Amino acid sequence: MILYEYPFNERIRTYLRLEHLFRRLGELIPRSHPLDHHYALATIFEVMDVAARADLKSDVLKDLERQKQQLHGYRGNPGVEESVLDEVIGQIESCFSSVNNTPGRAGNSLTENEWLMSIRSRAGIPGGTCEFDLPAYYAWQHHPAGDRRADLERWAGTLAPLAESIHVLLKLFRDSGAPQKVMAAGGQLQQTLPQGRTFQLLRLRIDPTLGLVPEISGNRLIVSVRLMRQEADRLVPSTDNTSFELTLCA
Repeated sequence: MILYEYPFNERIRTYLRLEHLFRRLGELIPRSHPLDHHYALATIFEVMDVAARADLKSDVLKDLERQKQQLHGYRGNPGVEESVLDEVIGQIESCFSSVNNTPGRAGNSLTENEWLMSIRSRAGIPGGTCEFDLPAYYAWQHHPAGDRRADLERWAGTLAPLAESIHVLLKLFRDSGAPQKVMAAGGQLQQTLPQGRTFQLLRLRIDPTLGLVPEISGNRLIVSVRLMRQEADRLVPSTDNTSFELTLCA
């Protein structure tokens, strides 16, 4: 099954983008080729660009506190294991403390590294990191793989509090929803959202053998899914009745 996710607001959209970048970083750093490490460093710069939003840190802290308060509401519930609840709340508190104690925005300490910032200023230019533009960076790419990996882990470590918090928050959001089987009649689905609830994320799982791609749109009142089929170099609407799994996460 292929999983597609659709954020209902800009805050969750930012979290998903950061998760995507952190996942990429986790794949690239353990590798050995200089090109992999070049793209790992470029990914660190992308995370810094996304994290430059003035309200990101505040949003993360508010969401962590909100989740903590919601979980406290489960205390005394016979269907909830207290030890598991304590563990999750402890994880949230640890994330809150780490993010709160990080000065400025995520990766802010890296901006004091002039060598890194010289690379960052050139990285956005097509071909801007060639050896004749950045000879010191070219020399770094010839360092032993273990040395380069150690540098990348040290730089990425400044982003770790944000990465862990995003991971915890998205897991809690995803776990809040219950999957349901739905049918897209003629390749289209429109579903009214329950009143009185604010949803953060939509998750859609579909069988890849169907060869369909979902186009998702939604707001606080309604969600729409249109299934498209790849034909040659374009997408065309499907008219087949198709079932798939849909999860709304609050």
